[in-house]
Amino acid sequence: MFVLEKLTPFFENELRVLNGSREEVVYVRAELERMKVFLRIADTLEETDEEVKIWNMKARYRISYEIQGINTRIKNISEGHQRLLRKFCVPEQENTWNDRRGDALLLDKSDLVGIDEPKKKLVGRLVEGGSGRKVVSLAGMGGLGKTTLAKQVYDDSEVKKHFAIHAWIIVSRSFQMEDILKDMVQQLFQAIRKPVPKGLDGMTSDRLKTLIKYFLQERRYLIVLDDVWHINEWDAIKYALPTNNYGSRVMLTTRNADLAFSSRIESEGLVYNLEPLKQEMSWTLFCRKTFHRNSCPPHLEEICRYILKKCEGLPLAIVAIGGVLATKDKRRIDEWEMVRRSLAIAKQQNAMWPDKVRRLSIHNTLQNVQQNRPFSQLRSLFMFGVVERPYIYTQFPNGFRLLGVLDLRGAPLTRFPIYVVNLFYLKYLSLRDTKVKTIPSFIGKLQNLETLDLKHAYVTVLPAEILKLKRLRHLLVYRYEFESYAHFHSRYGFKGLEKIGALQFLQKLSLVDADQPSSGIIMQELGKLTQLRRLGIINLRTEDGAMLCLSIKNLINLRALSIMSTKEDEILDLHHLFSPPQFLQRIYFTGRLETLPNWISNLHSLVKVYLKWSRLREDPLILLQSLPNLVHLELLQVYEGETLCFRAGGFKKLKHLGLDKFDELRCIQIQVGALPSVEKLSIQRCKLLEKVPLGIEHLSKLKLLEFFDMPHEFLKTLRRDEQGEDYWRVKHIPQVYYTYWRDGGWEVYYLESFSEGETSRPNPVISSQELQTRWK
Repeated sequence: MFVLEKLTPFFENELRVLNGSREEVVYVRAELERMKVFLRIADTLEETDEEVKIWNMKARYRISYEIQGINTRIKNISEGHQRLLRKFCVPEQENTWNDRRGDALLLDKSDLVGIDEPKKKLVGRLVEGGSGRKVVSLAGMGGLGKTTLAKQVYDDSEVKKHFAIHAWIIVSRSFQMEDILKDMVQQLFQAIRKPVPKGLDGMTSDRLKTLIKYFLQERRYLIVLDDVWHINEWDAIKYALPTNNYGSRVMLTTRNADLAFSSRIESEGLVYNLEPLKQEMSWTLFCRKTFHRNSCPPHLEEICRYILKKCEGLPLAIVAIGGVLATKDKRRIDEWEMVRRSLAIAKQQNAMWPDKVRRLSIHNTLQNVQQNRPFSQLRSLFMFGVVERPYIYTQFPNGFRLLGVLDLRGAPLTRFPIYVVNLFYLKYLSLRDTKVKTIPSFIGKLQNLETLDLKHAYVTVLPAEILKLKRLRHLLVYRYEFESYAHFHSRYGFKGLEKIGALQFLQKLSLVDADQPSSGIIMQELGKLTQLRRLGIINLRTEDGAMLCLSIKNLINLRALSIMSTKEDEILDLHHLFSPPQFLQRIYFTGRLETLPNWISNLHSLVKVYLKWSRLREDPLILLQSLPNLVHLELLQVYEGETLCFRAGGFKKLKHLGLDKFDELRCIQIQVGALPSVEKLSIQRCKLLEKVPLGIEHLSKLKLLEFFDMPHEFLKTLRRDEQGEDYWRVKHIPQVYYTYWRDGGWEVYYLESFSEGETSRPNPVISSQELQTRWK
């Protein structure tokens, strides 16, 4: 959908009215292109925060108020086009993009209308209905919410508890059998906390199917195959899924009615056909998203009814356009008319678009790229999982003159690609997850570069020429090497540049390695970066703490701050910050603190706090409990006292609480009225803790209680029999389980089935990826 071509005439006219420059026109064009690229990319990925964060990595110039207003309106309209007009897309054979997997997986619960009844029916069909393997199919046209409904069912607590083994597999049109089978193997072995078999990458499809079938033969499983297009795809996969007598289930989402019917016949299963929303329900959803659950103003109703009609009852389209319209001024009817007019024009112009590719996404292999396509207008190029070394100039002749976005993440690169030097208009460059170790000095020629993403590459030093990139907004240079979830030295950044203050438009900077002779100068230079919103520092020495505090005082836009000392017993001296940035939302402090800095209690915007290896002698909860917006609190080896008390009225909004390795802790008290909103509580490696927290029975909203590597004697107090004196305290919690690290993997057990000398089947409530990243 070439929305840019549709919108170009009117936004250029408006720019001329405001005497906009040529540069501003080019910028707005580029913003549209990057925004559309992001939406397309999100569709091809599962629910991963990592990819969605690309949206926050767009660069922005500091241009006039008028141009910013135009830019915002254009982006909103374009987003609506992207989502609304999928039925007017380019022909299937020319569309190299996958379908909207991402949008469906990321919908809020408030976006769901009429889903409760089908969800209840499907959950019942999965957990009941006999011991044979059955196939449940969700069928219907694109945009009806098949993936959304399937995800709601898949994540249901009753379903998770019933199926010890489950996996979510995205099939889609780019069907690669071996990749799908490998993905399934990885998810299945994660479920039992075991490493995948050696040689997995070299296994054939037949070997992978045999492995999967053997693994599932004696287990009750749920496998979701999302977005299956053809019967032959289902035929190719189904023989790997054994028809055992353990009540196993397979759930398909598909647009192919014949496929759904065929699978029902085979397994005596169920086909649930999704239909477009009725007019009344569509209007309810539209008003919920557009007017925040309020009614539509009378003067806008005619326009809104027209726009809603174009959505044709498709929930994803309604949610998308509703989100766009929610940003409009209800008094500016011209803005709403603009959306209506552009939707009407889009249908007329769709068939007239030229065959010039501006955005291209390549998955797995370069062999699928049509060599003779005209790439002279290419603006954005993304690669995912490409196994060949990308010789870009050979594959895309004359395709780089206007390139603004180049994402080579995961490509088999060991050196910085030299052809990048000629990409004058390049604004976004990602070499994430590559083996690149050095950045050449000629990177200074990329004068328009705004984002340099080197996450999980091997770069530790940057050339001084980086300082020439005056438009740089995001400089992300770091990697993690996971050894255990409590390992101190697991982060690597880059040696700070002595004059880094020259990059005065930086908004995100991490991770600066402060362990160098000029560290004091670098800490001082950071104070010049007044646009920073995220700052990460590792290997901070005690003597540099005071200077860092002076600099942080100037960073009034800071939202996230991560600081790590050089070693476990190195003191983080952060007490000199008397005027902290008032909009700080997240702090991550790793290292010893003599006392918790008092200024933290003044940060009313704090949402997340992570403290590790603080080794405080005073109870940290006293200072933290009054933070009005704190939602997530993780504490690892933070307190050396024997008693921890959550006082009445404290932590009013806290939802997630983690306590790890409190070596001296013997008792946790929760007073009535404390932690009223907490939903998840994790207690790990507290070897002297004698009982479950006293007062936990008052936590009415607690949904998940987990114990990691806790003593056997502690767990005995929670047994359901006469020995479990504290079972009554936790019986109201829907999910309670305990986990041990054994034989190189996590073993997870439901507490309900715990008895002396007995273990139950593993239950994959937490993925091993979440366990590994818990303390990053």
